[in-house]
Amino acid sequence: MAQLTGKKVAFLATDGFEDSELTAPWEAVTAQGAEAVLIAPESGSISGKKGHEQQVDLTTADAAPGDYDALVLPGGVANGDHLRMDGPAVAFVREVFAQHKPVGVICHGGWILTDADVLHGRTITSYPSLKTDLSNAGATWVDEEVVVDAGLVSSRTPDDLPAFCDKLVEEIGEGKHEGQTA
Repeated sequence: MAQLTGKKVAFLATDGFEDSELTAPWEAVTAQGAEAVLIAPESGSISGKKGHEQQVDLTTADAAPGDYDALVLPGGVANGDHLRMDGPAVAFVREVFAQHKPVGVICHGGWILTDADVLHGRTITSYPSLKTDLSNAGATWVDEEVVVDAGLVSSRTPDDLPAFCDKLVEEIGEGKHEGQTA
């Protein structure tokens, strides 16, 4: 039943994240045996839009993509906007893709993928307001509950979390995907 035992999943977020888009995937992967690690630009704790506080385990400057089996990028407008301006966060995301590891992204979490330049030829969904940004970065944007493209799992809003979490666990369980590349 614990299909992710021994896996280590990085969650990259900062203040202003959408609470459920961090907590639901976190619970989904840890319930399957994975170790979840919160990575943020600054140490201490981060606060969600609705008040969820979470302790930061490691800063983006100190995190090494090779230490993780997968990455989750929760949404939230402020979270997504601030993360994409953090150089170490962008480099971390790019390197996770270069290492062919599964990535789950929901809502505004996808903004950092444009800065990491990892969307050429990929199919993705997101909160609708990101459609133009993601398309301009080379992705094919679709309006679907959950999209899986060679290890890249994406969803639109908290309403999609059940499908997102199921596919996220499945893709992490499968491991590296050769089509997942920077």
